Amino acid sequence: MTKKAFASSADLAEKAQTLEVLADGVYALTAEGDPNIGAIEGEDFLVCFEALATPVAAAEWLAKLREHTDKPVRYLVLSHYHAVRVLGASAFDADVIVAHENTRALVAERGKEDWASEFGRMPRLAKGADSVPGLTWPTLTFSDRLTIDLGGDRGDLVLQYCGRGHTEGDIVAWLPRQRILYAGDLVEAEAALYTGDAFHRDWSSSTLDRVAAFGAEVLIGGRGGVSRGRDAVDAAIAQTRHFLTTMIREVGAVRERGGTLKEAFERTHAALEGQYGQWPIFEHCLPFDVSRLWDELSGVERPVIWTAERDREVWDQLQG
Repeated sequence: MTKKAFASSADLAEKAQTLEVLADGVYALTAEGDPNIGAIEGEDFLVCFEALATPVAAAEWLAKLREHTDKPVRYLVLSHYHAVRVLGASAFDADVIVAHENTRALVAERGKEDWASEFGRMPRLAKGADSVPGLTWPTLTFSDRLTIDLGGDRGDLVLQYCGRGHTEGDIVAWLPRQRILYAGDLVEAEAALYTGDAFHRDWSSSTLDRVAAFGAEVLIGGRGGVSRGRDAVDAAIAQTRHFLTTMIREVGAVRERGGTLKEAFERTHAALEGQYGQWPIFEHCLPFDVSRLWDELSGVERPVIWTAERDREVWDQLQG
């Protein structure tokens, strides 16, 4: 049996990027399963959603965006703390960097370790890694909801905390007038879930219930294509929930009968592979997903910090 390359270390092929105009002044950039990113025009400013992994990568996105608008970036909204979402922030020259209060605490607690971990797992995303000036610190945080007046007749942008999920600080960005939702990594459309820092039981139940309650007609998840129409939005949320509940069922069953982490991984892999195995980063994510869920079901309330060394140990144990 050929040994699998560590995480996404062998995934070096460039992904085609697609900039989509979802409504007047509402943009999304998708990239064949790489992290998605977006922007919303206010009357005389921009709100950008997510920052990519490096300033070099973010500058390439901004160059595409500048073909549509030259408004300055007033707000940069970060859905959560993971390095591939936040370390490109300096390229935006934003007046305000917005995140949940838990996200700021997580940057302080584990931001450096996550930076090393994610760049080791996904080297292709770390284009121009030496351009990162340091950790990205939010300058404005909130606990429940924050509303940004877009000015003129553009309505509001609502930033909402829906509960613990992909991390304990995920937020979504909701445009009520256009019924467009930027869901971050709380929802993936045809891309595997990374749950190594997750709260699986909350995420699969009350958190996704709150995401679904928006009744979005267009949804941009963390990875994968844009979901257009209620049926597609509902399907993306349902698929995310199914991935999580299948993991909980399979890992829980092995743990309850006194099995091992390796057995839990193999059983979960078998249960998910048929439906999700060809989706981006499935093989990369699953060892870390199962390891975190095993901990959670064993009473480890908050995720253990991932380090580059721990990444390799878990990978070798489960994917070796």
